[in-house]
Amino acid sequence: MNLNLSKPICFFDLETTGVNITSDRIVEIAILKVYPDGKEESKRWLVNPERSIPKEVTAIHGISDADVANQPTFKELAKEIHNMIKDSDLGGFNSNRFDIPLLAEEMLRADVDFDMKNRLSIDVQTIFHKMEQRTLSAAYKFYCDKTLEDAHTAEADTNATYEVLKAQVAKYEELENNSKFLAEFSSRKKFADFAGFITYNKKGEECFSFGKHKGKRVEDILEEEPGYFGWLLNADFPLYTKKVLTAIKLRALNNKLN
Repeated sequence: MNLNLSKPICFFDLETTGVNITSDRIVEIAILKVYPDGKEESKRWLVNPERSIPKEVTAIHGISDADVANQPTFKELAKEIHNMIKDSDLGGFNSNRFDIPLLAEEMLRADVDFDMKNRLSIDVQTIFHKMEQRTLSAAYKFYCDKTLEDAHTAEADTNATYEVLKAQVAKYEELENNSKFLAEFSSRKKFADFAGFITYNKKGEECFSFGKHKGKRVEDILEEEPGYFGWLLNADFPLYTKKVLTAIKLRALNNKLN
């Protein structure tokens, strides 16, 4: 079966130097772009992270310092990657909590503006966990009756993720075959930023989800404590979180002027 798409969707997977969204870097990215007419386009890049890959991480995905030593940096690849995904929704396995936030950090470090305002994200792992509570290899076996060869390589994981989603839609009658439904079904608690530092209250207003101001409206705190905004920008928060905070502050200033 084909997915019922209103726009292209890019399934992607990252292999990285670690699991810290703010400090770790991409060493491999694979993208499978699926168009509404069923056409598919795929690309894979090895990336020089400009730092050493820990041996314990290399043991998982098999990519060593030598493999990426002569590869382009993410900054050199950013525009090419962005051009491939800019008109598309995004899909992945655990992508809402890891791959998309880390990709956003890399894009912003490369001076490429990135946000999710006009696109949907479908997290196949969330659908899987809501339905079956397993891993990607088990999902591939369960839904597709295939063994996942070369697990933890970005290309194999990306293709398996796409196949699993199609099989999930075919298997469960309650899953509607459209991107909007699948994105909503695979989402968890909604946050204004990827990392979960800024959440929404019942009125849809941005609130801090951490620290001494947990539960308080961001706009109120930025107005009452102007120095707190400066501290947030200089602290070790993700770049995308800082981008969201800046947008909230500018919105508040514009509302005052109007």
